[in-house]
Amino acid sequence: MTRAQELAQRLTAVERRLGEACAAAGRARDEVALVAVTKFFPATDVVVLRDLGVTRFGESRDQEARRKADEVADVRWHFVGRLQSNKAASVAAYASVVESCDRLRLVPGLSAGARGADRELAVLVQVSLDGDPGRGGAVAADVPALADAVAAAQGLHLAGVMAVAPMEEEPARAFARLAELAERVRQDHPQARTISAGMSADLEEAVAAGSTSVRVGTALLGRRPSALR
Repeated sequence: MTRAQELAQRLTAVERRLGEACAAAGRARDEVALVAVTKFFPATDVVVLRDLGVTRFGESRDQEARRKADEVADVRWHFVGRLQSNKAASVAAYASVVESCDRLRLVPGLSAGARGADRELAVLVQVSLDGDPGRGGAVAADVPALADAVAAAQGLHLAGVMAVAPMEEEPARAFARLAELAERVRQDHPQARTISAGMSADLEEAVAAGSTSVRVGTALLGRRPSALR
């Protein structure tokens, strides 16, 4: 089996899961975007998936992401990894969406990068669902101020929230809390309608809780290599 055939089979399986999850939740399939997380996989995989109809790709390392963005056109790049403040401006120059804004000091760099590239950058506030910001994500109490800062920054568009389910908790419970917090953010920022939640192991629970975007790596591309091929 060629790599292209393997990716086509995997995409079919993921799409089946998403379709069934949406149907079970009484939602239309087009309410949930698929972000293919391609960290450590080659740009050739991105091209195959793009040609199969995938339009959104997630990366978590700036250097690798910039290179792939230069190589592959006609897709939207989502930065989904922990973002260092000294990389914020660089990421803002090529990403369509930054999903991992979890502290105030990232906002000036993202704004500067977006303005320098003369573009508007969609930003999601990453939420810590276990209350431990050391793992990435703002604690719930800090989310409103961070959302306000993103919404007020030039070149940035507050698009919503993102989270990863804690390993020690049932995903459904964690995603329910995220949905509640997303609703509170929308009360002040009605345009912030994106909820990015759910990965290979828990996308069904995320869709049931109202996720509008799932980030799928392993189920779509296979076991992640330890370094880029």
